[in-house]
Amino acid sequence: MAFDLVVRNGMIVDGSGLPRYRGDIGVKDGRIAEIGRLNGAAAAETINADGRVVAPGFVDVHTHMDAQIFWDPIGTSSCFHGVTSVVMGNCGFTLAPCRESEADLVFRNLERAEDISRAAMLAGIKWRWETFPQFLDVLDSLPKGINYAGYMGHCALRTYVMGQRAFTDEASEDELSAMAHQVREAMRAGAFGFSTTRSVNHMTSDDKPVASRLANWRELETMVRAMADCGAGTLEVAGAPAGIDGEKAADYFGRLTRLTVETGRPITFGLFSARTAPEAWGKALAVVDSTARQGGRMIVQVHSRALSVLLSFETHLPFDKWEVWRDMRKLPLAEQQRMLRDPEMRRRLVEVATRPYEGPKVRGTEARPPQWDFVYAFESVEGPHRSMAELARQRNTHPVELMIDMALERDMKFFMMQPIANENQADALELMKHPRTVVTFSDSGAHVSQIMDNSLQTHLLSHWVREKQAFTLEEAVKLITCDTATQFGFHDRGLLREGLAADIVVFDPDTVLPSMPEVVCDLPAGAKRLKQTCEGMHATVVNGQVLLRDNQPTGNLPGRLLRTRARH
Repeated sequence: MAFDLVVRNGMIVDGSGLPRYRGDIGVKDGRIAEIGRLNGAAAAETINADGRVVAPGFVDVHTHMDAQIFWDPIGTSSCFHGVTSVVMGNCGFTLAPCRESEADLVFRNLERAEDISRAAMLAGIKWRWETFPQFLDVLDSLPKGINYAGYMGHCALRTYVMGQRAFTDEASEDELSAMAHQVREAMRAGAFGFSTTRSVNHMTSDDKPVASRLANWRELETMVRAMADCGAGTLEVAGAPAGIDGEKAADYFGRLTRLTVETGRPITFGLFSARTAPEAWGKALAVVDSTARQGGRMIVQVHSRALSVLLSFETHLPFDKWEVWRDMRKLPLAEQQRMLRDPEMRRRLVEVATRPYEGPKVRGTEARPPQWDFVYAFESVEGPHRSMAELARQRNTHPVELMIDMALERDMKFFMMQPIANENQADALELMKHPRTVVTFSDSGAHVSQIMDNSLQTHLLSHWVREKQAFTLEEAVKLITCDTATQFGFHDRGLLREGLAADIVVFDPDTVLPSMPEVVCDLPAGAKRLKQTCEGMHATVVNGQVLLRDNQPTGNLPGRLLRTRARH
């Protein structure tokens, strides 16, 4: 057989958790045709994987690439870290259903809650749909480097049916019926499921709850039952009561349990540890185990490290809206740099920044008033990452003074990390090791100037496998390939097996490491974002075609829209 592609002489870690072995992989027509020793086999293209690991492409089921897909065909920065398939539309935030004349309603849901620039969306999206099935057809037609699946989002659904009332009112009976009909139509067209948010962190730019937060429980239940009518789909829900104790939390998790047991549809949500509620995550996992015993299914999404806001003069600081600071922060970076060197201006800035915070409540991944013992200088990916308080004590200065000094010393290119969840890495490890969790939660496509978690998979490989040896390579690869693909129904991906889709990554296990993030202004309308590449990634193959070699795009765009098969 003449192959389209042969990956030669690599160490195959096939995603199953079984021991690695040396071999070749032959690809034909987008699928793995043969695995073995393919000596002398003809191939149109070859990848020399000698000394490298060959694994299935990584699967990330928590992204927000719904807008990004219109201007970024290869799916950065996820693609740089071996991700070949993603699910977008999480947390109730999608671009459909929506009439073009009402696009501002979905932008209102997205721009603050997910830190997606309204200007970028206006400049970068050509509106060619109204319903969710039409949206999927548009996605199908777009050039794509990686594979995409998508939830229908509750916020967009509410605004489509209810208009402005979606932000203030409960739905009428007629509106519930109309929304349920749209859900069934979306599922039959191939939607991955239905997503919603009940999180207090999800607010509009005018400090109002996003649309789905106005829905009562009966509305959510009606949408999930409509999805169940089609015999397919997952409910993804963002937000839960703080902690697990108390009547409110018991009621919330009790309702989720009954919903999955009665409808038969899986429910997925993210779970992090928190230093302010260290026992909550363990109690939440006990609910998940109890639900399984009752016949329901909950899939818990967890992260491979702390969830950290990245602070910098190039992006955001905790003081951006504070007196004196807010005027300076509106200026070009070079002008800010000049002002920071002015002794009187610096004195005023430090004086303001050392006051107690008296502003509005900070939400989600927005920069928080700093507790300097828990803000860390971020000068290398590997660390060690020392707190700004500790470094300030060594220099006998205040952390704000130190922040300014370190930024000026580095021509304003200085990052700090502000962890807001998963601060305790021992907890993060236990969360990853629980049998009902999946390692996925990059939020790729959202929070584009606030966090950089596209690299959670390569962090798992570099930190938890190579440095800490908390997982074998086989265990870690299984977590981000087969486990995630199987739990979420991508049954032809996540394993290296003959007949399955040829999504393949080739990397050096001794050098794979996320690069330091950088700030770029490459979004439509010149909007800024954080970008992060990766060292040690040799090749990324999607549906049998090489998307990246040494993390450089080849020009191929082999990605596909992955549609769920629902009952009609």
